[in-house]
Amino acid sequence: MSEQRSKPSLFTRAMIPIVTSRMGASFFRRVMHRIDVPLLRLTGGRFSFASSYPVLLLTTTGAKSGKKRTIPLLYVERGESVAVIGTRFGSTKHPGWYHNLRARPEATVTIKGKSMMCSAREAEGDERAEIWNEATQIYSGYEKYAPHANRKIPVMVLTPVSEDA
Repeated sequence: MSEQRSKPSLFTRAMIPIVTSRMGASFFRRVMHRIDVPLLRLTGGRFSFASSYPVLLLTTTGAKSGKKRTIPLLYVERGESVAVIGTRFGSTKHPGWYHNLRARPEATVTIKGKSMMCSAREAEGDERAEIWNEATQIYSGYEKYAPHANRKIPVMVLTPVSEDA
């Protein structure tokens, strides 16, 4: 799964202050997935609004509705697993996908057009700190979101499950 990442483009780096501002975060929280989900599907996972970063599609089952929900998220590679960060653009509320994974830890992860069934668990302690550090090295916006969130931002690890188990 590992691949060399290039440095984010000048445009992408210039967008960080906008995306992490309160107004920008509020806008992108409502709009980003509506753009990125179809764009990622159309391009086989090769292009998204956040193309300079590693982006996956996470499909969960709604905790209350039981409906499938898909959201694009930045991710951190963890061997065969991936980790996702629940900043919700600095919102004071946890993202819906986090609640869905807590209720039903089974999910589908799609990276570059390849899908895999995964089992989710929340990272804690040293593991969480290590993933958080890696995530902020990939995307500095996480550090800017944290003070606005006023909550412990969840870090979820998604591990592929064997289909023959």
